Amino acid sequence: MFISPYEKVGGLVWVPRMLRKIRLRASGQLPDDYLPYMGLGFDRRCVRFLGVTYEALVERVATGGTDEEILEWCFATGKRPSEVEIHVWNEYMIKRGWRDTDSPSIDLQEYKEKYGLGHRSDIRTYFDFYEVDEERKP
Repeated sequence: MFISPYEKVGGLVWVPRMLRKIRLRASGQLPDDYLPYMGLGFDRRCVRFLGVTYEALVERVATGGTDEEILEWCFATGKRPSEVEIHVWNEYMIKRGWRDTDSPSIDLQEYKEKYGLGHRSDIRTYFDFYEVDEERKP
């Protein structure tokens, strides 16, 4: 059902996953436990990076189009990151939860414990967590 957070469009991680969740919500297929996080967390970081609002992105996704077309809209509406900015974005996102310097409201270990994965030492980032957690879901 979901796309790995590691998947890329236009060289950017997270974007395909965020767009998929928007589409699933619009079609009524997004599981309820995802609803409170829509537009927050990594989604919020992503739209800020792209210089668009989440609400405008949701409206654009509703008009249809491929991930590539929607990302091009983001670039035209917000900003087109440079190759270096894309590299920094990807590295930042991929490593979230591992040696973070800012203090999230809940750290990765607490998150893993909450979802019964506290014993998993192989889950070192939030991206790792999402992949493992979603493999367990029907």
